[in-house]
Amino acid sequence: MDANNTDTDTDNADYTVNELLERSHRLGADPRNTNFAGGNTSAKGAAPDPVTGEEVELLWVKGSGGDLGTLKASGLAVLRLDRLRALKGVYPGVEREDEMVAAFDYCLHGKGGAAPSIDTAMHALVEAGHVDHLHPDAGIAIATAADGEELTGRVFGDRVVWVPWRRPGFQLGLDIAAIKEASPQAIGCVLGGHGITAWGSTSQECEERSLEIIRTAEAYLAEHGRPDPFGAVIHESLGQDERHERAAALFPLIRGLASTDVRVVGHYTDTPEVLDFVARAEHPRLAALGTSCPDHFLRTKVAPLVLDLPPDAPLERVAERLRVLHTAYRAEYTAYYDRHATPDSPPMRGADPAIVLVPGVGMFSFGKDKQTARVAGEFYVNAINVMRGAESVSSYAPIPESEKFRIEYWELEEAKLRRMPKAKPLATRVALVTGGGSGIGAATARRLAAEGACVIVADRDLGAAEKVAAEIGAAAYRVADVAVAVGVDVTSEEQIAAAVRAGVLAFGGVDLVVNNAGLSLSRALLETTLADWDLQHDVMARGSFLVSRETAKVMIDQAMGGDIVYISSKNAVFAGPNNVAYGAAKADQAHQVRLLAAELGAHGIRVNGINPDGVVRGSGIFASGWGANRAAVYGVEEEKLGEFYAQRTLLKREVLPEHVANAVFALTGSDLTHTTGLHIPVDAGVAAAFLR
Repeated sequence: MDANNTDTDTDNADYTVNELLERSHRLGADPRNTNFAGGNTSAKGAAPDPVTGEEVELLWVKGSGGDLGTLKASGLAVLRLDRLRALKGVYPGVEREDEMVAAFDYCLHGKGGAAPSIDTAMHALVEAGHVDHLHPDAGIAIATAADGEELTGRVFGDRVVWVPWRRPGFQLGLDIAAIKEASPQAIGCVLGGHGITAWGSTSQECEERSLEIIRTAEAYLAEHGRPDPFGAVIHESLGQDERHERAAALFPLIRGLASTDVRVVGHYTDTPEVLDFVARAEHPRLAALGTSCPDHFLRTKVAPLVLDLPPDAPLERVAERLRVLHTAYRAEYTAYYDRHATPDSPPMRGADPAIVLVPGVGMFSFGKDKQTARVAGEFYVNAINVMRGAESVSSYAPIPESEKFRIEYWELEEAKLRRMPKAKPLATRVALVTGGGSGIGAATARRLAAEGACVIVADRDLGAAEKVAAEIGAAAYRVADVAVAVGVDVTSEEQIAAAVRAGVLAFGGVDLVVNNAGLSLSRALLETTLADWDLQHDVMARGSFLVSRETAKVMIDQAMGGDIVYISSKNAVFAGPNNVAYGAAKADQAHQVRLLAAELGAHGIRVNGINPDGVVRGSGIFASGWGANRAAVYGVEEEKLGEFYAQRTLLKREVLPEHVANAVFALTGSDLTHTTGLHIPVDAGVAAAFLR
């Protein structure tokens, strides 16, 4: 074995991979080319066999579940071409083509990289050095037109060929390979009901051909398409403020309905494309036809739920009608499943809609987390664009319902779901944390997010809240998929209502509330002014009441239960010196826990409290002067106040913000489902504060 040749082969392989990644990023960065996590790209080349060192032909192809715009080398599946091509000799036929996916594992090179996707055969069997399979709106518009084959000829001539609809898999790869072989002049194909595929001898040529197909389709639709394919306007959109107000009022109810089988998180979209679609006469007919591209309906379900009332209908009537339509939707979805299910089909995953369209207001989309909900909405916008394009030059004709079912309840899709990691304990929960910009609030927001919750970080200091939200979302594709920041003074009824409304618009509702906002002024009785007393009661007693009242409305509309946690204090029980206003406000909070637990239990809402003591490090309260005052009261240096508090406890341990956050999670996770009206001390053991 020649070491120099091996090094050269490795360098060539690295160059091929880098070219593929750069092409993927450019294509994936433009939503006109493909949707998020949709499509795949590939390159063929040579590299040394890790055992023999001999050069072997390889295929690098985007693996299952990746996104072109953010694709990394680790997201590529790496397979040997000789083995992939040999699979043609053992292919058992289209009725058993799913068996070929398992065979891909025996074609892997080295450790193989990412899991191969169902489209691997297409990339392997097409005789071209580089292949792109994409889902551009303009391309799918032609692919879903009733006369798609004829339209493909009119748009592209013989440079692009038509491939009739076939479910992705080994046979589709064979079909495209044969069509390419029979059409040497072709640069790619339109896949009926699905998307496009292009090929080239170099990465640059393949990319140029992909873009030629997409831009040619766009230009044709722009030049020849009717200007009003969705018909006349029958619903005028509400103005933005009124639209968002109405969306926030309806979102908790809609989310609760969409969570009948499985709890979901929501996303709201009121882009011009959506508002125009739901404003026009043809949207009920087109929505009922459903989406066509497998990437679309796997996320949006076969069809959305469409409200059939005008934008200015009374909210009570809208709520009543949504409940009726939801019941009908579930019945129809169950009938759809029953029409097509076989004894081997996976069980029905849930009969609730993933997309809800409301004229004049917009679209509500749902998923197992915020990103999934957002992407479902983005895919339905893609579907709207597809319908617009197809209707503008022909008529929209998606793939048959039976074919949609074959993909939605495909065993290969079910296997992909089984491979997904187990959901975190607070997945699909939306948490609102007041005073979330520092100390206990920030620690709690971080812990809840780490356990899977979407977090609304609320603080009077919006900058501090934004910093915490950014830290929480640093590892996410988009920060807003995990956390949002809202500025709110909890003494203001109006600001609280606005903050809750913003949180609802971000995630669809609120499930978990942490009343943590607070402050303290250490004063002896005779030195405590009325202003001191009012300020502390306004922030903690009144503020907690207002936040609980506003969020309880949301939880009741959702009808999914919920949690409210008060960060009270050991001072709610322990009578310390020079502390009358703070201690009394904390005692008020403590009794709110009991009162609300008794009142809200009928709605499945649990209310509990936590009594910390002396959380000095990281505390906004202690940093604002409370620490210096308490240190003076106890005759210790301020920097040693935490140590002082620790030494007076039974456990001799300092209490940190993270310890309080741990208690919040303990109360709101899955273990204490039957606990309400409880106060948990987090004080390292202060005997005088023992609950009696």
